Amino acid sequence: MLDNIPRGTIVIEDLEIGMMRSLTKEVTDRDIELFAEVSTDRNPVHLDEDYAQDTIFEGRIAHGMLTAGLISAVIGEQLPGHGTVYLGQSLKFIAPVRPGDVVTAEVTVMDIEFAKRRVQLKTECKVGHQLVLRGEATVLAPSGKFD
Repeated sequence: MLDNIPRGTIVIEDLEIGMMRSLTKEVTDRDIELFAEVSTDRNPVHLDEDYAQDTIFEGRIAHGMLTAGLISAVIGEQLPGHGTVYLGQSLKFIAPVRPGDVVTAEVTVMDIEFAKRRVQLKTECKVGHQLVLRGEATVLAPSGKFD
């Protein structure tokens, strides 16, 4: 399940404070397995239910960076979108994401430096109404001007 606003680009000249875009995705066992393979992070808390039962999470959880990757998808595909360059990202993991959880990643424009094409974004992920991740991103937004 992937619910996405149409993909594309919002150039710096068209950005406004408060603009928000999001996507919603169910995190599946396959997603977790593929992320473990690609990242080489095979921590058993993500892959082994018996092991994970004896942790503070009392069951398997998705990789935090898998959840954070949904923020990257919103930034790279929607806000600002294609042509955006990631400059930095802070993350605070609030609660675990479990296999089968439906995560909504939201990105909101907080500040714009038009002269430098820098945009400060509030980044959050939620499962239902539960905040699971929050942070801020700084990006270089594409321009519609051709000098």
